[in-house]
Amino acid sequence: MHFSIKTDAKTNRAYMSAAVKSRELINNPFVNKGTAFTPQERDELDLHGLLPPAVSTIEQQLARNYNNFRAKPNNLEKYVFLNSLQDRNETLFFRFVLEHLEEMLPLVYTPTVGEACQRFSHIYRRARGLYIDYNQGSRIEKILRDFCDTPPSIIVVTDGERILGLGDQGVGGMGIPIGKLCLYTLCAGISPYDTLPVMLDVGTDNAERLADPLYLGLRHKRIRGEAYQDFIDLFVAAVKKVYSEALLQWEDFLKGNALRQLARFRDQLCTFNDDIQGTAAVVVAGLYASTRITNQSLREQRMLLAGAGAAAQGIADLFAAALQKEGLTLKEARGQIWTFDSKGLVTRDRRDLEDFKATYARDPGEVSNYDCKNQMRLTLPEVIRNARPTILLGTSGTRGAFSEEVIRVMAKVNARPIIFPLSNPTSLSECTAEDAIRWSEGRAIVATGSPFLPVEFNGRRYRIGQGNNAYIFPGVGLGATAGGVRRITDGMFMDAAKALAAKVTENDLRECAVYPELTRIRECSHAVACAVIKRAAAEGHADASMLTNLEARVERSMWFPDYLPVRYEM
Repeated sequence: MHFSIKTDAKTNRAYMSAAVKSRELINNPFVNKGTAFTPQERDELDLHGLLPPAVSTIEQQLARNYNNFRAKPNNLEKYVFLNSLQDRNETLFFRFVLEHLEEMLPLVYTPTVGEACQRFSHIYRRARGLYIDYNQGSRIEKILRDFCDTPPSIIVVTDGERILGLGDQGVGGMGIPIGKLCLYTLCAGISPYDTLPVMLDVGTDNAERLADPLYLGLRHKRIRGEAYQDFIDLFVAAVKKVYSEALLQWEDFLKGNALRQLARFRDQLCTFNDDIQGTAAVVVAGLYASTRITNQSLREQRMLLAGAGAAAQGIADLFAAALQKEGLTLKEARGQIWTFDSKGLVTRDRRDLEDFKATYARDPGEVSNYDCKNQMRLTLPEVIRNARPTILLGTSGTRGAFSEEVIRVMAKVNARPIIFPLSNPTSLSECTAEDAIRWSEGRAIVATGSPFLPVEFNGRRYRIGQGNNAYIFPGVGLGATAGGVRRITDGMFMDAAKALAAKVTENDLRECAVYPELTRIRECSHAVACAVIKRAAAEGHADASMLTNLEARVERSMWFPDYLPVRYEM
C-alpha cells in the first residue's frame, strides 16, 4: 500500500502520507484529490502538467459531478457513473453519495445493484476487491497476503448464487459485496481503506450467463457437495490466518449454504450472515416501532411469514427470542408464528420437512377446511382467516403475492394490520406500498424491503419506512471494529434491533413510518454500534475497558469523507 493516514506531531492534524508521486499518485483512488490538489501539493508531488491549472474546492467538484450525474439517461448508467467516480476518487465518491443519500442509496445498492449484477460482465470497467475461483484453492492465502499490506477490518464475501431475489448471477454477484461495503462506509463511517469485497467463483448454473460470450466467470456448472465445502473451508482458514481480526460477513448464499456456513464458523471467528441475522434485526426493530402505533405489546403479536427461506428463518428465530423476553416460553413464542411457502401452509404432516420449517410447522387440526391431500388449496387469504395474524411479512421473492384479497383479509381481522412486503429488488416486492395502503383503507402499517415514494391517501401522507438492512449491519460492523469484538452473537442483533427502534421518533410514527429517515442513518449506526459493544462486553466477547467513554470512542472511529493534506514520504 502506497499511502497511510498519520498525525502531525506539531499541529496534531491528520494528513495522508504517500509513498508515490506524479501519475502513480493520481491514479490511486484512495489518495487522489483530482483538481483539489493545492498548489503546494502540486509542487511537492510532481503534479504540474497532469491537472488543469485551476484549483477546485470539494464543493465545486461535487457540483460538477452532480451535473454530469443528472445527465445520465437511466439508473444503470448512473450506477456506472458512480462506479467510475469511485474508481478515480474514493473520498469524492463517498462525499457525493453522502450529500445526496436518499437519492443515491437506491443506486449504489437495491434495487439498481440487482440489474448491475445481471449486467456485470457487460458494464465491467475496473477491478475492485478479490476474485477467488475454485481452481485457486491452494493459493488463497497468498492471494489474501498479496492484496494489501494493511489488513482489512471488514470483509464481505459471496458466491453469487442467490443474488437478492434474482437467483444465480455467478461472478456478477460481486456487485453485492462492493455495494454492501459502500453502505458500511456511508452509513457507519467504516473507512473504505479498511474494507475488502470478495467473490468466490465456483461456477454458475445460470444458462444465460454461461451462454454469454462476454461472461467473466468460470464457465462450468457450480461445484457442489463436499468439494464446495472444502473450498469454503480453505477460504475461511486463510482469512483466519492472514486477517485474523477481520469481521467476515456472508452475503447472498443459497439458503442451505448460508445456514451451514454460519453454523460452521460462527464460533471460530468474528462473523455473521446479514441475510439471516441483519434482516431479522431490522424487521424486529420495525415491529417494536409498529406496536407504538397499534398500542399493543409485542407479546400480543402473531406473525405469518410468506416465504420460508434463510431470511424467514432468521426473522422467526429473533421474533421468538423477542417474545421470550416479553415473558412467553419458547413453545408459546413459536406457537405465534406461522409459515407459508410455495406448497402452502407449512404443517406437521408434510414429509421431509427442513429443520426450520419443522420448528414452526402447524398442527393440521388447527386449520378449518384443511385438505390433507392437497395443501395448495389452502390459499394465503384462507391461512390469514384461520391464523388471524397481526403481522404479515413477505420474504417470498414473488411479485404480487400480497393480492388485494390478502390485504383486505388482513385489514378485516386487524384494526391496524402490520404488513411488510420485504422482497427486493422492487420488481419482486409482494405488493407496492400504495396497494397496501389503499386496499387496507389507510389502516395498514407498511414497511418495505425496497424504497417506495410516500403515499397520499384520503388526504393523509404516509411515509414508507424501508426495512433496509443498512440500518443494522453497518452499525454491527462499526461496533465490532471500534469495540474489538471477537464474536458476533444473536443477542447483539436483538440489542441492535432495540437500539434502532428507539431511534424512531414520534414524528416518524405520525407519518406511519416505523424506521427513521435515511438522513439519520449514521446516528442510527452509532446507536447500534454502542449496543453491540455493550452486549459484547457483557458476554465476554469484548474487553470491559471498551465501555469507557463508549459513545465518544465510537464517534471518533467514524470516518467522514473529506480531503486531507497529502505529503510525499518515502
